[in-house]
Amino acid sequence: MAWYVSWVSDNVLLSAFIQFALLGSVGEALGIVAAKHRPSGRAIVWLAKALVWGALGILVKYSFTGFKGFLAALVDREFLPRVCEEITILRALSLSILTNSMFGPLLMVLHRTSDNIIAGTKGYGGLEKSLATLAWFWLPAHTVTFALPLEYQIGLAALWSVALGLIMGFTKRKS
Repeated sequence: MAWYVSWVSDNVLLSAFIQFALLGSVGEALGIVAAKHRPSGRAIVWLAKALVWGALGILVKYSFTGFKGFLAALVDREFLPRVCEEITILRALSLSILTNSMFGPLLMVLHRTSDNIIAGTKGYGGLEKSLATLAWFWLPAHTVTFALPLEYQIGLAALWSVALGLIMGFTKRKS
């Protein structure tokens, strides 16, 4: 794993882009297959989706970094108790709550908007199900993510996209 740590440390934004482009696309495709639908065979659609996933990965990297500073500022100003930074699991939970409550909804809307642009569709039907994942999936998932060393956080966040794609796909499965 030394090569991975070196790669993500030396290529912070590029590695976030690549990991999300690959794993986000895989998660989306597996979700479609799990739902017993046929994925669009058009390569240009999947390339566009991969580029969007990569851009979202960069936004996630920025948000992960920024919310660490935000948590530190809240603790410094005594808006949150110092223990929220000192105990690993409380720090991870605090970061997950801040990230998913303040950045998560924006990311979901941006993702849906980009999907609409790619598909040439309009509307935000079903967005409430995506937003609900912030509470039941992303909050605990990112708590685990933020408990890990920095070098593994973006990779795990991208990997969670595969897991959520499968979960969501199976919930949409037709009998």
